Amino acid sequence: MSLDVDVDHTRGSFRINARFSAAPGLTALFGRSGSGKSTLVDIVGGLVKPDRGRVAVDGQVLLDTERGIFVPRHRRRIGYVFQDSRLFPHFSVRRNLLYGRWFNREAGAATTDLASVVDLLGIGHLLERRPASLSGGEKQRVAIGRALLAHPQVLLMDEPLASLDESRRAEILPYIERLRDEMGVPILYVSHSVAEVARLATTVVILTEGKVTAVGPVADILSQADSGDGGSVLDAHVTRHDEPFQLTVLTSRAGELQVPRLNAPVGAAVRAYIRGRDVMLSLKPPEEISALNVLAGRIVAVVPADNGGQAEVRLDCNGDALTARLTAKSVQRLGLAPGLPVYAVIKSVSFERS
Repeated sequence: MSLDVDVDHTRGSFRINARFSAAPGLTALFGRSGSGKSTLVDIVGGLVKPDRGRVAVDGQVLLDTERGIFVPRHRRRIGYVFQDSRLFPHFSVRRNLLYGRWFNREAGAATTDLASVVDLLGIGHLLERRPASLSGGEKQRVAIGRALLAHPQVLLMDEPLASLDESRRAEILPYIERLRDEMGVPILYVSHSVAEVARLATTVVILTEGKVTAVGPVADILSQADSGDGGSVLDAHVTRHDEPFQLTVLTSRAGELQVPRLNAPVGAAVRAYIRGRDVMLSLKPPEEISALNVLAGRIVAVVPADNGGQAEVRLDCNGDALTARLTAKSVQRLGLAPGLPVYAVIKSVSFERS
């Protein structure tokens, strides 16, 4: 299953011009507010007809303006999860779920089974309740279930966690991971949260003022300065829990990282996202400092920022790439240059399940 998008559309003074493909897994549309992410998702979903473009799912053309093809949204076999759950308040959870299945009358034996969706999302105990009695995270899980029961060929998720607090986001993220790993269809996921993208995405599409400026694997794209944060993604696993101090020790190729206690078993795969501005560099092993995480590495590149006041220093830490954002003055004072061994002092780590 694949999704191919090539569209050009003007709305007022804003123009979106985007071309990319999405394979099974989660493709994140990432960029600042107003970069065109939601408009692009609406075009794929059939909510907006662009001035020019083509959208196809596994070779089936849903939109081709040159050929006069525009499949209406209710016939596109596309699941859509919005920022708010948009559940029917007078329906039970069960009836809200079954409403999604109503759109899949043509799918026949391929219809996703209600029981399997309920199990996937952990909502069996909610079936007879009404939306008003659900938490924000529970509502979003039901909304996802309703979309899945339409047996979609593509799942669109437009900032589905934006309206949730941190604890509710933590509740729902594992279920989105299961969708990514088990559904076998492209998921187009809108976000401007680097931590969400680092955790969930297999591929990232960067949108800047309506244009696609980068496409690629999450680790490669988030390490680029024009992704907006210039951070690094390290693949790691849980080695142990340091219970007296409520810490978890992660092991990556770059070395060990100590982070606040994770609710994850020993051996679990995680992604550690480290922002460039949270990395300091030292020419000697630092001593008597409060930071718990220090990684040894070697400079591979020093890239001045456009404003001239900062620079991006890229390191090789035993095969893992790590980026530090420093002032140009610090680079000059320390004499930082390719080939120089250094120690990276990490002030903060966003630790995410892989």
